[in-house]
Amino acid sequence: MKIAVFLGANYGKDKKIIEETKKLGTWIGESQHVLVYGGSKVGLMNELATSTKNAGGHVIGVELQQFIDEGQASDECDEFYITETLLERKKIIMDISDAFIAIPGGTGTLDEISEIMCLDKISPVHRPIIFLNTNGFYDEIKALLNKMVDYGFLAEEHKNLISFASDVKEIISILKNTNNSK
Repeated sequence: MKIAVFLGANYGKDKKIIEETKKLGTWIGESQHVLVYGGSKVGLMNELATSTKNAGGHVIGVELQQFIDEGQASDECDEFYITETLLERKKIIMDISDAFIAIPGGTGTLDEISEIMCLDKISPVHRPIIFLNTNGFYDEIKALLNKMVDYGFLAEEHKNLISFASDVKEIISILKNTNNSK
């Protein structure tokens, strides 16, 4: 399974998020899944790619030329797509991935997972969408989705396509239940 992970190019302030990021990368690698991510060697993105590679995994990076020019491209990638725009980057990630995970991050992470949620509800084939909700980081997103349902802006069945996991063990369980993966 090709698992797209959206996450920050920063480390953030919560060490638990860093630990869970490394655990996710290790599981992806040990389970012989493929990591698809933004291709950077900075922050959480670097921790994820490095832990995936160290566990024997295959890594696909999709990076903006601008960031490559700034020296941010990861050496951990087995395959690399170079794009000119964020829109092109998101499209490639969406097209080649079988599941999507949002680790706590900033506005870029929110943009990427939001687009997946939007496109998935009109897709005939629904792929897993999971928020890693470490220490309640995404509680407000979960509450907002519930409010959207309450106000009639989001169908309950579409909200139910989105999962929240408090740790990597829950992510693994969700993916196993939706894809019969390792």
